[in-house]
Amino acid sequence: MLRHEFQPGRLVAGLFLTATGAVFAGDAGGLWETPWFAVVPLTVGGLCLAGATATVARGIRRRGGAES
Repeated sequence: MLRHEFQPGRLVAGLFLTATGAVFAGDAGGLWETPWFAVVPLTVGGLCLAGATATVARGIRRRGGAES
């Protein structure tokens, strides 16, 4: 039994924001050099992809008859 409803859009957003954090953690640790503007495409791209994923998931749920 699930404790809450699975939300793939939030999963995608979390993965991209975690990746952004890992990129800057690697830069802070001296493992590689990251330009300061690298956060913009990672964050904005991830949020756009998360929105598209959430829209598709909602469409699939409505088509299947499961109202949420």
